[in-house]
Amino acid sequence: MTYEIATLRGDGIGPEITDEGVKVLRAAAEVTPGLDLEFTQLAGGADHYAEHGEVAPDSTWKTMRSAHAILLGSMGHPDIRMPDGTEAQGHFIVNARKSLGLYAGVRPIKLYPGARGIDPNQKHVDLVLVRESTEGLFASFGGGAEISGEVYADTMIVTRKGTERVARHAFELARTRSGRPQDGDRRVTCVDKANIFRSLAFFREVFDGVATEYPDVTADHALVDSFAMLLIQHPERYDVLVTENMFGDILSDLAAALVGGLGLAPSGDIGDEHAMFQPAHGSAPDIAGQDKANPVATIVSGRMMLDWLASRHDDDALRAAADVVERAVVTTMESGALTADLGGELSCSQFGDAVAATVRRLAAEAG
Repeated sequence: MTYEIATLRGDGIGPEITDEGVKVLRAAAEVTPGLDLEFTQLAGGADHYAEHGEVAPDSTWKTMRSAHAILLGSMGHPDIRMPDGTEAQGHFIVNARKSLGLYAGVRPIKLYPGARGIDPNQKHVDLVLVRESTEGLFASFGGGAEISGEVYADTMIVTRKGTERVARHAFELARTRSGRPQDGDRRVTCVDKANIFRSLAFFREVFDGVATEYPDVTADHALVDSFAMLLIQHPERYDVLVTENMFGDILSDLAAALVGGLGLAPSGDIGDEHAMFQPAHGSAPDIAGQDKANPVATIVSGRMMLDWLASRHDDDALRAAADVVERAVVTTMESGALTADLGGELSCSQFGDAVAATVRRLAAEAG
């Protein structure tokens, strides 16, 4: 079957890392019988806004809705801003999440071979943060209140529907995993500030209601401030985390420090009908065009895309392609083939070449 992938290369290092992600995905499709991936290049991003006065044309939004999935490179530039002072790329990403119903921001945090986290003795980091991506404090994006240029306010919005669906996504995800590294316990931890804010006490209450539907998965709670410390000290205690939008935004970047940085942090924005996959990091305009970026997060985001498509379409070819991409990344990094940020010597494109070659080699060895 042919799957159309709406592809936006983005800004800064976005085109470079997206090209490497597509290179590896093409290699996986090449060695997987019955699978064809068609990448449709679309316009959009901060540079597009600077030139055309819009973050993306109507044709981009239309194709994103009709495609089987969306692959997005890093987007944005700190100097390209809207009239209200906010960065242009946020208007693309937040609007995409809201208009396409991408309510579950899934951020895997996994320690890959050769990566160096903040604790060199820590060998057991394998958790997933699920961030509610359409409500919370981000519900005020593009709105909020302003009084005479002196007082500004943004309101946190938490709804029963929004919380139920993201909590259910977290529990369903936990059922597919091997549990927390510490003891294999399948667990979902609700991270909130329920002791202070009514909206987050409600978030926890709704979470607890959903938890009763999953007696095979342990449900527990954590307060976001103390949890930030515990996450760094004892990541092996955690399996799946579910949070409000802003808390998830902050904690997912913090958690990336456990595994070597945002260059190793993939993400997926997932809804019931659509999904968009992108690295969790920014566009790093200071190294754009220098072939220095680490494309691991983009490549693994592509693997997440294959997994999501496989589940949605019940397609074993997609499952096989996702598996070979993941194994190829691990095998390549185990061999010592690393980018400069990890102490290696490979450029961005050389690392992509190495992973694509490993995909082909693993497929040939499997017969």
